[in-house]
Amino acid sequence: MEAKSGNLSINSDNIFPIIKKWLYNDQDIFYRELISNGCDAITKLKKLDMMGEYSLPDDYKARIDVQIHPEKKTIRITDNGIGMTAGEVEEYINQIAFSGATDFLAQYKDKTNEDQIIGHFGLGFYSAFMVADEVHIDSLSWKEGAEPVHWECDGGTEFSMEKGEKTEVGTTVTLFLNEDCLKYCNEYEARSVLQKYCSFMPTEIYLSKEESDETQTIDADEKLESDVVVEEIPKEKEEDKQRLKIKRRPQLLNDIHPLWGKHPNECTKEEYLEFYRKVFQDYKEPLFWIHLNMDYPFNLKGILYFPKINLEYESIEGKIKLYNNQVFIADNIKEVIPEFLLLLKGVIDCPDLPLNVSRSALQNDGFVKKISDYITKKVADKLSGMCKTDKEEYDKYWDDISPFIKFGCLKDDKFCEKMTDYILFKNLDGKYLTLPECLEVAKSDPDEAEEEEKIAEGENAVDENGEKVEAEIVTEENGEESAEDAAEEEKKEKIIYYVTDEQQQGQYINMFKAAKMDAVILTHNIDQPFVQQLESKNEGIRFMRIDADLTENFKAKTSKKAEKELEESAEAIGKLMKKALKKEKLTVKIEKLKNKKVSSMLTISEESRRMQDMMKMYAAGGMGMGAFGEDDETLILNASHPLVQYIMENKEDKNSKMICEQLYDLAKIQNAPLKAEDMAKFIARSNEIMMLLANK
Repeated sequence: MEAKSGNLSINSDNIFPIIKKWLYNDQDIFYRELISNGCDAITKLKKLDMMGEYSLPDDYKARIDVQIHPEKKTIRITDNGIGMTAGEVEEYINQIAFSGATDFLAQYKDKTNEDQIIGHFGLGFYSAFMVADEVHIDSLSWKEGAEPVHWECDGGTEFSMEKGEKTEVGTTVTLFLNEDCLKYCNEYEARSVLQKYCSFMPTEIYLSKEESDETQTIDADEKLESDVVVEEIPKEKEEDKQRLKIKRRPQLLNDIHPLWGKHPNECTKEEYLEFYRKVFQDYKEPLFWIHLNMDYPFNLKGILYFPKINLEYESIEGKIKLYNNQVFIADNIKEVIPEFLLLLKGVIDCPDLPLNVSRSALQNDGFVKKISDYITKKVADKLSGMCKTDKEEYDKYWDDISPFIKFGCLKDDKFCEKMTDYILFKNLDGKYLTLPECLEVAKSDPDEAEEEEKIAEGENAVDENGEKVEAEIVTEENGEESAEDAAEEEKKEKIIYYVTDEQQQGQYINMFKAAKMDAVILTHNIDQPFVQQLESKNEGIRFMRIDADLTENFKAKTSKKAEKELEESAEAIGKLMKKALKKEKLTVKIEKLKNKKVSSMLTISEESRRMQDMMKMYAAGGMGMGAFGEDDETLILNASHPLVQYIMENKEDKNSKMICEQLYDLAKIQNAPLKAEDMAKFIARSNEIMMLLANK
């Protein structure tokens, strides 16, 4: 076969239906595309005026009029922009995907650059055929001596073009809707779609019903030159204002100067709040906001609001609207908005976004990643700056914004790095501490401080039997040993204790407070993966739940002889407990606790409990959720409590088994809710114990 090269040929009979039906995701987007074209036409005319190539009339006011006619099933969109000659219609309309905006920018790129032109691809006009059986164009160019042109097409590949009758510079596009799309000439639907896409377009957009008899009443001094007076309303009193009934005015639908386009110093608190209410229909006041304003290395402006969320009753779902030159593109585009910020509400306008031809999605571009990184950095800067300069206010916001920040730390390593020292933890006294402050608390040992105080006062520590407990006093013999000790201390793991349920773990909290120890409150679902990430990224930091272990701070000072006796008792009591509870794998310890009111405690190691939580999350293999934790339970009995002393001295008593079961359930109920069956047994046993007391 002979080698051959050439150009691919495109059959317009095949390509046009594709453009009409599948170029855009949403049918209603035709409004956005046609009005964007009108905005571009007006921008071009203003540029020509600035360059001295055209003089705008003194009374010129840029506007786009959308007129609907439900009876005729038409939509008419008119702009007073640059207009087109017959040759330009031939070039920009009849040649699919030849953009007049691109051509204009190429011609005038070095002369002026103040206003952005929206269009680029030359396909927006054809979106009209998604909803219309037939489309007409009437246009008059700005060029001197230009003749008006009329163009028609019924949605096929054939068109007709002739001299038109338009007398004013600009363009009118008329859509004759098909039967499936008549809703778009309904006033309510039209307003809804226009407000969705065009609320902040840079040219005023007016909506009206064509040939409507609807009227409105105004004061005579409010009359405009464009108003058509239907009648003067007779005054009831001489001093009353003159009132006029006029033909209903077109309704202005957009704000051409959105708040995000202003400099932050020019915006007031009330303006930010009003903008939030208007855009998001949310009348709960946001906590605070971040105003983005960047010109280099790319153009980006916007406002991000941190809303107040009721986690108990509301889902955490935000909405960030993405704009391109004040034209709405989409909500929550994840390529631009970091995933964790999708929990916020806000607007971002970036004219430099590399959009695809339908302007509904982004092309794959490394530039988009830079925009996303910038937004993340600005949010981190705002939050860290607030923590540094206004910690009291930051504390007030923390409970509401913590889900955003923790989710951000889990999803974005750079954000986590910037925010680690500005994450707050609420302690048992309700005070908010940063991570460095928590670590400073973790360094101090209340028992050591108490012992040093006693030694300084010349006191000797004694156990509960009155036997002397030797205090170990370490002296520094030389500077080298001191430095080594300091280095060793630095390597030691710093433990931060935490609470997941203040009510369930109330006894442990009381014990911590009595021992002058502290813990932080971590009650959200996100806290567990979050603390694990902190541990992995910060060497030497360890989080441990308040009921994971019995620290030395809770134990009373005992002699070595007493410790040995307790170990011997624990072995015998352990056998009794395992038999009574039918739990052979239960570990039983007897300790002398400082708090004599606590009879028993149950601990599960941090590792085991985290594994159990993970199994619950993934429901691993249908495995029973309680089995794993129970195998690793440790029951601690307080040798200082009378009940424990009773079973230690009366192992064969008929009530010992019942007391063992009660001690275990009392410990269990402080650690986790009892199962339904266990709770029933606990209540029945409690009643039995009270009956024994009543019969004494």
